[in-house]
Amino acid sequence: MSRKTTTNQKRETRNEKRIIIAGGGTGGHLFPGIAIARELKKRFDEIHILFVVGRRKMERELLLKTGFEARSIDAEGMLGKGLLKGVKALYKVLISSIQSFTIMRDFKPHLIVGVGGYSSGPVCLVAWFLGIPTAIHEQNSFPGLTNRLLAPLVKKVFISFQETRRYFKRGNLCLSGNPIRDDLIRATPVRRGLNGRFAILVMGGSQGARAINRAVVSALRELKTVGLVPFVIHQTGKEDLRKVIGDYHGLGLDGEVKAFMEDMASAYARADLVICRAGATTIAELAALGKPSILIPYPYAAHKHQDINARALVGTGGADMIPEKDLNGQSLARKVRRYMENREELARMSSLALEAGRPRAKEIIADELMELIRSA
Repeated sequence: MSRKTTTNQKRETRNEKRIIIAGGGTGGHLFPGIAIARELKKRFDEIHILFVVGRRKMERELLLKTGFEARSIDAEGMLGKGLLKGVKALYKVLISSIQSFTIMRDFKPHLIVGVGGYSSGPVCLVAWFLGIPTAIHEQNSFPGLTNRLLAPLVKKVFISFQETRRYFKRGNLCLSGNPIRDDLIRATPVRRGLNGRFAILVMGGSQGARAINRAVVSALRELKTVGLVPFVIHQTGKEDLRKVIGDYHGLGLDGEVKAFMEDMASAYARADLVICRAGATTIAELAALGKPSILIPYPYAAHKHQDINARALVGTGGADMIPEKDLNGQSLARKVRRYMENREELARMSSLALEAGRPRAKEIIADELMELIRSA
């Protein structure tokens, strides 16, 4: 569907549309769901969206801030557990399926959208059993077990990477990309407080990453010895905040050091280079915004999906990468210095990242979901 058609799409006004978005466990699962929900609200005059998530406090707090209603079910993963914990998890699947049925009986949804995570499985499975149109979205290049099991049952499978096709033997696949937040796309580059200095954004996910924090501080020490002092916007996570602030003071460096960045739009807009993990949402944001990056995949992610995510962007020339086993102050400083001293190479990486991006992911998904509702 053309962009013009999408923009001028007539709103549905006849009846209220009720949609459940199920999933969570991490912000990486919920943020795309929130982006989809907001896009759907633009399309319908009357719409009621309910998020079904697990019991984690973070999930409820995040949705509360965005103004969306949420219900919780008891769900947890089964992979990598011993026999006793596996039996307990299986029991919770049964309980969460009953809870999902009760929610659907009360809410009477027209459509279910699964965005990954443990709570997505029981909700989508019950929806299939009840004959409710269901779609799933896979953020990572290597799909999770829940989505691999659901793919043959649902009406549509949205994927974020071309490489993901090889892992789905069955299912109606649509390469949509990973939805990102409007505020990131609309952010105006503002270089406040930088005075023309090279700016680096460092983030290890919402919880931070100790290996990245240590390597960055060490790299800044190395760079300072050769007269290179970038401005650093550093998300440390709660546990490392005090130590990293102390390290910056000890080195005589300035920057913005916070446990968690609330205003990611501003952080991205000011950054010349990003040093970060390779979660699916982060990769989508970097590509859509055309941000050059040095990716350090989390080595213990299931099926090494962060490594696969990173290589997908690195393969286009839109990012650089250091495996965590090779990460130290010297290796990171060499990379940073290379890009600080070679702006043409940095600009080329930015351009190639932008080419790999799919900034219209949420619009594509919303178009397809509306078609599912109409054809139901």
